[in-house]
Amino acid sequence: MNLEPLATFHVELDPILDLGDSQWGRRRVINITGGSFTGPRLTGTVLPGGADWQVVHADGMASIDTRYTLRTHDGAHLYISTSGLRHGPAQVLGRLARGEEVDPSEYYFRLFCRFETGDERYLWLNRTLAVASGARTPGAVRYDAYTLT
Repeated sequence: MNLEPLATFHVELDPILDLGDSQWGRRRVINITGGSFTGPRLTGTVLPGGADWQVVHADGMASIDTRYTLRTHDGAHLYISTSGLRHGPAQVLGRLARGEEVDPSEYYFRLFCRFETGDERYLWLNRTLAVASGARTPGAVRYDAYTLT
């Protein structure tokens, strides 16, 4: 098994909507407002809409659950869903929560990515699994995605 670079994603976000504590943890919804992605086989824009339906657990770990739409440079529409984890030392997570710039090496942020499309040019994505390493910045998430070959 190898990792091949797929794309670097820059996903722009609305402010966090905090729904409060539930039986699974603190539920937050973070709406996606746009963005871009670029890579050797995949380039385009992140369309507004979709969100991260996130749960923050008692230990500070965030369970990531996103779904949104991409438009490639040549007009194809792709559905992407990611699931993953973000965790780290409490003081680092506190800095992230306050919107401070934090070096991504100070915390763990990993994603599993799935794609869906009916566009013949990108059907290969329907049969491709990807993993990513992410970073949270004020107002956005950036992640580098790699296909598992």
